[in-house]
Amino acid sequence: MYSIDLHCDTASRLLYENLKLNESICKVDIEKLKKSKAKAQVFAHFIELNIVENPYTEFINMYNNFIREIKENEDTIEIVRNLKELESVNSKGKIGAFLSIEEGEVLEGKVERVKELYDMGITVTILNGGYAVLNLNQSLIEEIARLPQIEYIEKPKSLYFEVQQGKSASCFTSVYNRLNLTGRDILVAVIDSGVDYAHPDFINDDGTTRILYLWDQSVSGNPPKGYNMGTEYTAEQINEALRADTPSERNRIVPSRDVSGHGTHVLGIACGNGRASGGKYTGCAPQADIIAVKLGSLRSNAFPMTTELMQGINYVINKAAELNKPVAVNISFGNSYGSHTGTSLIETFIDEISGVYKSVICIGTGNEGAQKRHYHGRISDSEQNVEILVYEYTPAFSIQIWKNYYDDFNVTINAPDGTGSGTISKISGTQRISLYDTEILIYYGEPTPYSLLQEIYIEMIPNGNFFSSGIWSLKFSPVRIVDGDYNIWLPAGAALSTSTSFLVPSAEVTLTIPSTARRAISVGAYNSNTMQPAPFSGRGYPVSLIAGKPEIVAPGVDITSAAPGGSYDVRSGTSMATPFVTGAAALLMQWGIVEGIGKKDFFYTSEESGFGYYPFLYGEKVKAYLINGARQLPGQEETPNPITGFGALCVAESIPR
Repeated sequence: MYSIDLHCDTASRLLYENLKLNESICKVDIEKLKKSKAKAQVFAHFIELNIVENPYTEFINMYNNFIREIKENEDTIEIVRNLKELESVNSKGKIGAFLSIEEGEVLEGKVERVKELYDMGITVTILNGGYAVLNLNQSLIEEIARLPQIEYIEKPKSLYFEVQQGKSASCFTSVYNRLNLTGRDILVAVIDSGVDYAHPDFINDDGTTRILYLWDQSVSGNPPKGYNMGTEYTAEQINEALRADTPSERNRIVPSRDVSGHGTHVLGIACGNGRASGGKYTGCAPQADIIAVKLGSLRSNAFPMTTELMQGINYVINKAAELNKPVAVNISFGNSYGSHTGTSLIETFIDEISGVYKSVICIGTGNEGAQKRHYHGRISDSEQNVEILVYEYTPAFSIQIWKNYYDDFNVTINAPDGTGSGTISKISGTQRISLYDTEILIYYGEPTPYSLLQEIYIEMIPNGNFFSSGIWSLKFSPVRIVDGDYNIWLPAGAALSTSTSFLVPSAEVTLTIPSTARRAISVGAYNSNTMQPAPFSGRGYPVSLIAGKPEIVAPGVDITSAAPGGSYDVRSGTSMATPFVTGAAALLMQWGIVEGIGKKDFFYTSEESGFGYYPFLYGEKVKAYLINGARQLPGQEETPNPITGFGALCVAESIPR
């Protein structure tokens, strides 16, 4: 048996009692850790605020004293900051030492001090627009939130993964022939599961890579400047890898892989040059330069988090500004956790960074359209029951209820055997109840500075590995109703069995976050063979703040594109529709920004030529042009609508004449 203890006061005792880490005096020391076969220990640095004059100085003294003890016993124990480092230390037969701080007042209200503490076990990444990502012990969140410089703090959420005929249906051909637009001098950035950088579709005719930068967040080593995770690979390093004699040597130089193939497929649609197929499967912007970000972390078997996505977006926007090239950003990830009103930190961050540089951010609406994981209701003066069918082999899952804070109604949970929880108390903090061999955690949230909504979060945890099949119900009893509107979401994507669902679901507002960001282009999918919306495509409405989502749809059914190993495969999803729009955005920016520079006929508007110079053709302006050129699908004449937005992508009609 192995153990990891999450707290001890050893660091303070070593300082105040003049003890040694290798002596069996403290409750936790090296000898006791050895006897317990501990893999790791969290050493808390506890500062008595009421008896010290300067908490931060006291912390530094305690930390330095502890580090001296670690160095004296470096053959046995070593400081670690993440699971990857812990695995490395354990492989050497050593114990990993994680560090934590108790009492947030140690920071003295100085956000910059968090950055100073990086080498002591706390990490921070500064993003554009006043946003930052902090990696810290969960126990510190409440204390950090009290700092006057912190406007709002939010825990990260998990994200889930969600050509020819498609290009023809989207009117690319005439643009290629008439205007010779190929994406030249434009960046296409795909933030996804990685990329097979050795795929011929991402290599020039001379054998050099089209990828200017590849940031693999899951490979420890040399992160980009300003970031604390992963490894950044340059075009020079990728070219060196491409010249390697064997695949193993290539992977040694650049050990970044796309295991799922999702990112490779998406990038192929957006800007693959079709070299592996002799030009048959060419992407939308085949001469664009590429920046790829592989989302992930050093955590094994874990979904990427919203904080990792935020850092990826920040990275590609800053790279574009550094290279002085417009960038079209593709995001084909999402989740259902949130109010879907555009007010979460990932959504507002995207809105903010969209105005930092010449960029267009395209996001898929997800594949929840037919999954029966959303319920929309309105309570008035009578009780309402919402039923959820839980199938066998369903693991733990969550239920999110979002309502107006000023509406008051009681909540009761009823199990399949008829037993009930009784009315759940509306108190702050987490409540725990046991019902039908299930542990249930309930949390009543508070409105944020940016929203009137309240979340009621319910975590369902079976006592065994899986639930028994049956119907669970939520009973809502009115107390004081002003509006009565509420929405409920179950987890999206791979987080939940496809069979577990609402008995009477609502089809609307099944788009995933962050496609709900206001300034992003939200992309749904349709079948270009039948010219009908794809049933799986995430849908918008009736949440008023995201009216108009999605803005546009593109082909997303049975799309052939690049696959790892130099081949091609066929996939469906809004993940496949989004890069069509990303590629279209790249062509529009090439036409308006790149091709007009230095050409007399392109300065502003020339009635004779019919062309113009559009130096500001990015962001919302590109969205407006794409919306203006969109075509209505049969049966979807009303625009905008929650299924297809303003219509299907048509690049040729989107370029002003």
